[in-house]
Amino acid sequence: MSFRRYPDWVWQCIGLFALTGGLSLYSITLARATHSPTSLWLVNGAMLGLLVRKPLAEAWPLLLAGFLGFVTAKQILGDPLVPSLWLGACHMSEALLVSTAIRRRYPAITPDTRLLDLAKVGLISAFVASGLCAFCITAVAHAWPASEWWTNFNAVFRAHFVGMIIAGSTSLVIVTKDWRGSAPGGLPWRLIRDLLPLVLIAGWAFSFARYPLLFMIYPPLLWLVFRHRFAGMVIGMAIIALITTAATMLDIGPFHMAGGTTPALRVMMAQVFIGFSCLVALPVVLALADQDRLQARVRESELRYRMLADNSGDLVMRIRPSGERQYVSPSVKELLGWEVDDFMVPRPDLIHPDDRERIAGVVAALRANGGAVTATYRLQHKDGHYLWIEAFARLVASPDDDGTTEIIYTGRDVTERVQVEQALTESRAQLSTIADNVPAVIARIDMTERYTYINRFVEQVSGESPDDMIGKTVKEVRGARVYEQLKVHLRKAFAGESAIFEYEATYRGRLLQFQTHYVPDRDASGRMRGVYALTTEITHIKNVERELLRLAHQDSLTGLANRRYFNERVSLVLRQSAQFNMPVLLALVDIDNFKSINDSHGHGTGDMVLAEVGQCLQRLVREGEVVARIGGDEFVVLCSNVSNESNAKGFVHSLWERLHMTVAVGTGDLEVHMSIGAVLCKGSISADVLMKLADEALYMAKDDGRDTYRLLIRSLQGSDEVGSVAHKPGQVGL
Repeated sequence: MSFRRYPDWVWQCIGLFALTGGLSLYSITLARATHSPTSLWLVNGAMLGLLVRKPLAEAWPLLLAGFLGFVTAKQILGDPLVPSLWLGACHMSEALLVSTAIRRRYPAITPDTRLLDLAKVGLISAFVASGLCAFCITAVAHAWPASEWWTNFNAVFRAHFVGMIIAGSTSLVIVTKDWRGSAPGGLPWRLIRDLLPLVLIAGWAFSFARYPLLFMIYPPLLWLVFRHRFAGMVIGMAIIALITTAATMLDIGPFHMAGGTTPALRVMMAQVFIGFSCLVALPVVLALADQDRLQARVRESELRYRMLADNSGDLVMRIRPSGERQYVSPSVKELLGWEVDDFMVPRPDLIHPDDRERIAGVVAALRANGGAVTATYRLQHKDGHYLWIEAFARLVASPDDDGTTEIIYTGRDVTERVQVEQALTESRAQLSTIADNVPAVIARIDMTERYTYINRFVEQVSGESPDDMIGKTVKEVRGARVYEQLKVHLRKAFAGESAIFEYEATYRGRLLQFQTHYVPDRDASGRMRGVYALTTEITHIKNVERELLRLAHQDSLTGLANRRYFNERVSLVLRQSAQFNMPVLLALVDIDNFKSINDSHGHGTGDMVLAEVGQCLQRLVREGEVVARIGGDEFVVLCSNVSNESNAKGFVHSLWERLHMTVAVGTGDLEVHMSIGAVLCKGSISADVLMKLADEALYMAKDDGRDTYRLLIRSLQGSDEVGSVAHKPGQVGL
């Protein structure tokens, strides 16, 4: 029966079944035989090449084939069926997540696909998928969050992540690369030939246990990368990974030279070596890929230019020292509209008047000094308009062997290029105009901390000219005090990290506040070459913030703190008092018959009374005490500096006594009286309980007929109430 009778997807499923089953048997058997963790799990990555070529709806047969291959391998090894099914589902989910992420970003991988972008997508998706898969696999064997769980998770994650990178990249290269044109028979013979030194040297390096010769692997690996680019790297890394894991798990090679190493530690060392080998080869292959892409662009550009030159034609002339033309190419007709005969005599009149003197000087210098020159100037077309011509001229011996010299002239139309350059110059001028008028200081600082660019807006901030600042260091321009604030952020930016921070500086006698954003400036190779700085004055913003904060915490009528500020402070005071075992006094002050004042004299008089009480309380409180209006006619005083019960009684009595006041109302006076409920507590207590006790004391004072106070003293051990102090009008002392 001919194999061609079956469609390709059937053979792909059979091949994937065999591949996943074989790799599973290899990895699991090797780990169990050596009693060490699996150092490299290649199964999931091996499926990636086929999965990314098919939409999700068509990929399920491949996933099923891979799943069955893994489960079959587990059954051959005698593992239980149910855990094997669960682990197989985890592995297929990992491969599916990575392939879906790559296919969503790159529906088709072509030679024009940017390898760096593809690598970013692959690395990120592999990291996430490996983490999820490792979590699920570890959950089968260990309870979370035991230490053994984390150890096993770490080992599984590293094996899956490194294996996905190695095997996934290899499978992508093998499946997507067209090998048919590489050699007769459709096999990559050159790649196989160049792989042999890597295989031999890697095997030789790991066969020596007495000497660490692993560095010998890098020359053939880099040679493979140089010859075959990305395909050479991923296949070479796959070979290194297989040899490294096999040797490590069989306890062969230099990793067991370190005394006291465990199998898990040797596995980690192998994974680090594989990862480091990737880091060695990856920058080279990316640089070579960029070089190939640039060379391809250059070749394409040269091809286009040649096609343009062959069809439009450069102007070529042989000119005698007298100016007589020995030869003029026919392209002059297409280039300038003139016939060849019209150009056989010198035509300086066709040169633009603004360029004639300069070109005459160039020609004179060429005849006097020899060599070659290049000049760009304008020539007049027969239609009357001017073209920009780039001319290359060289003084050579005359081919007539008469001892004279000639100028070989080649001119081409570069009008379009000059117009682009002029547009670029204009664009730069426009950009400079925009930058100079942006309401922020834009600057560039090189690696020696010297300014190389500053926009004109700096004059409005500091009064200094940008020209005077260019070339000076940050410390010289900003001063030592401000530089100390900037230095740490500059160091961070020079290390390659962005930095956003705020600081203060004085300019023109005003203290200003600024926000600065440092952005690293890298060259095309990623090397640091300076820092861009964007500085904005935010003084007005900070002033608004402070005003908003004040309004948020201050009562507008009395000028005292409001309930929000009091709630914030009372929790802090109670924590500090509990920490230092100090008593806290809370007094609630209530204006007696305030509703009657409003009803009888109007709300204006009521507001006046509240303002007078607020001012009186502000005069009475001492440093460290909090006084606030918490609503209506109710005020609160919080003290944390009352040392004992006697002081507390004296403070409350003084507060009640001094709050008696007379407020002028119209033609008469209004006597204002207060009721005060206070509590003295020591030990741990919540703000709600403290307020409740003070509220109870206030109600007691009101029940006693108002115009009095009641002081409750809570147990110093934080138990029940142990006593209270009351005062009636007319009493003397306490």
